[in-house]
Amino acid sequence: MAGNLELLGSVLAKAKDEGRAALVGYLPAGFPTVDGGVAAMTAMIEGGCDVVEVGLPHSDPVLDGPVIQTADDIALKGGVRIRDVIRTVGEVHAATGAPILCMTYWNPVDRYGVERFAADLAAVGGAGCILPDLPVEESEVWRKAAEQHGLATVFVVAPSSRDERLAKITAAGSGFVYAASLMGVTGTRESVGQEARELVTRTRAVTALPVCVGLGVSNPAQAAEVAAFADGVIVGSAFVKRLLDAESPEAGLEGVRRLAGELAEGVRAAA
Repeated sequence: MAGNLELLGSVLAKAKDEGRAALVGYLPAGFPTVDGGVAAMTAMIEGGCDVVEVGLPHSDPVLDGPVIQTADDIALKGGVRIRDVIRTVGEVHAATGAPILCMTYWNPVDRYGVERFAADLAAVGGAGCILPDLPVEESEVWRKAAEQHGLATVFVVAPSSRDERLAKITAAGSGFVYAASLMGVTGTRESVGQEARELVTRTRAVTALPVCVGLGVSNPAQAAEVAAFADGVIVGSAFVKRLLDAESPEAGLEGVRRLAGELAEGVRAAA
């Protein structure tokens, strides 16, 4: 079974045809449990997300802020394994038909086996990987495996990336470009800022890939703000927080479904 790179492209293109940004949601696998995570991600798609990123929990994340770190800790203490992450991708895709990516640091992929990881992810219908800490210069082995299995390779660019660096990163990537809106770690913020807009403009100057913005979007107003200049809006910590703050698993599912709906209205408000 081939990966779903083409599905990812068609979903992003459909959003563009509708004159809006795509809504991309994120949750780590195994949070609050493996099955609970599958249910929550399914609810996110049902509520209005176009794409979901499944995080591979890591004990020493460099990009994730305290909210996602808390969720990662819960998942790791619950015994989540890479096979659970891949199962999560497959079950959410099977339940929704949406493109589902894995967001992971490089070390777990390297330890699991690059070819094995790509093959297993594609076998369950995964759309690709977001690899925030894999330098382009060291990515050839992964990119070959991903291409062979029909998977997207999504790299992260930041406001600190110089134009020539942006060109190099985006030339190696596929699916879309993940634009980190601010220097620093993930988390909800009061405003997303001008840096994100400038980064999207500079990135679009060197690639035809869609540019999706993450790090900091947590409410419909911010989603609308980012959707006005980006091809996609990525939201993670706000979904995690809904689950952390929920009084029951049922309330958590309703919370993420409702937030997805509110954010979906936000990206459409900018159209």
